[in-house]
Amino acid sequence: MYKLLLVEDEEDVRCSLFREIDWEGYGFTVVDTAENGKEATDMIERWKPDVVVTDIRMPFMDGIQLSEWMRVHYPTAKIIILTGFDEFEYAQKAVKLHIDEYVLKPFSNDELIAALIKIKELIDADMKQKENLTALQEHYRESLPVLREVFLAALISRRLRRTEIEEKARNYDLRLQGQSYVVSVISMDHNTTDQAEAGHSLRYSKDNELKLFAMLNISEEIINRLGLGIVFLHNNQLVALTVAEERERGAVTKRTLIALEEIRQNIEKYLRLTVTIGVGTVTSELEQVSYSYKDAVHALDYRLILGNNRVICIDDVEARYVQKLRFDELKERALMRCIKVGTFTELQDIVEELFLGISDGHVSIKDCQIYLLEILTTILKAAQQASPDLDVALGADFKPFAEIDRFTNLQEAKDWIIQLCSKIMSSIVHERHSAYQSLVDQAKAYVHAHYHQSDISIAKVCQHLHISAGYFSGIFKRETKMTFGGYLQHVRMEAAKQMLRTTDLRALEIAGKVGYAEPNYFSFAFRKHVGVSPKEYRSSSREG
Repeated sequence: MYKLLLVEDEEDVRCSLFREIDWEGYGFTVVDTAENGKEATDMIERWKPDVVVTDIRMPFMDGIQLSEWMRVHYPTAKIIILTGFDEFEYAQKAVKLHIDEYVLKPFSNDELIAALIKIKELIDADMKQKENLTALQEHYRESLPVLREVFLAALISRRLRRTEIEEKARNYDLRLQGQSYVVSVISMDHNTTDQAEAGHSLRYSKDNELKLFAMLNISEEIINRLGLGIVFLHNNQLVALTVAEERERGAVTKRTLIALEEIRQNIEKYLRLTVTIGVGTVTSELEQVSYSYKDAVHALDYRLILGNNRVICIDDVEARYVQKLRFDELKERALMRCIKVGTFTELQDIVEELFLGISDGHVSIKDCQIYLLEILTTILKAAQQASPDLDVALGADFKPFAEIDRFTNLQEAKDWIIQLCSKIMSSIVHERHSAYQSLVDQAKAYVHAHYHQSDISIAKVCQHLHISAGYFSGIFKRETKMTFGGYLQHVRMEAAKQMLRTTDLRALEIAGKVGYAEPNYFSFAFRKHVGVSPKEYRSSSREG
């Protein structure tokens, strides 16, 4: 049962309501009654009811004032206002208070019961939502380890935005704040003897899982004790993410290698297993740990040459540049989005970011040219998807890949990319505007042909044009500087004015001819739109 408080200043009405309605039959217990809003506040604080049924006109504190007080102190309680017809305009002032139901006096018991049923459905829905939320929170708590691993797998597999990383790290209670990061991959070594003894594949799979979890326990104990970072399972291997406070690459690498060697030795000692560990490059950006992971996986390939049961650092086996030039998915998406919907200022900022730090690093000409080719491929891909006429925009003799060999400095490359993107963006904008204008023209033509129909709507127009209402409404307003509804009314009013000037049709007849099923509403809309009534407009136009 939900608790209900009845507030009514007329005693006979209050007693009649209390006696004549089967409150409990509809799921409510009347915990008390009050004869004014002031008395009601004391009872609300005492009983904390789920519903308050209150008259609007009462001494000391009326129903609106009581509702205002409740919305501050008991915002979740439902409110039913009892109001007379002459008070309804006053009651409408309470809309901002989110009153749940109004019952207009004089009312029958059935009308109040109908309001109570609606309120009960609302409370039931709220309770169910809270139960679902509690269940979801419990499910979320239970799923947190899985969610952490999914996030960490995404972190090392692809480049994520810094804001997304920080938000999820907070949500999943992961400490990822640091100055330097390095990823290591711990891979179990297998030999033909192990595989022959494993027998059935299912048994082998279960054995592998047990071994991996045992390896994880050993690795976690060492990583946590040394405060090195995080270790987790990914693709049947262990991944260790070093989160270091130091900026100096050598110091970070040294700390990581010491921990990894301890892990390797402990796994061999306690589990009788050997592992090979690949160590990636140190990076100062958390968003770039996916590069370090790829390097760590690549380092593992060198066990074919160096053998198993060891730690292999990529910096030891490959001569590497200080910072490898990489055109990743994040850069590709940002550039593609800018070409399609961005501004020239955004384009300049993105191109500057693409070339940031290249001149300061030891980057080969070959790597730089490959980087430019990747940028160019993204530009042409964006142009192809948007389908502008490239021959018109860039010229039929445009040979973009040949241009790259001609650059003598990075500024030339930047200027050329900005110029190329700008041309394509202009072409896209022109084509998009033409397409938008065509849609708007078709919509206007439809309105002029059907405005006399009372059921014309934006949904009908969109069905005719085969587009969604949300997409169309934004385009129409942007192109015409008015809403579709406003335009439809304008067309109807212009037609009505024409008929008032040139015919003797009554306003009732004109209303039907311009799409208004209700003549009184036509008169109201006409006065609001034109400033005078239809009759006054006809008189003034004929006098002139």
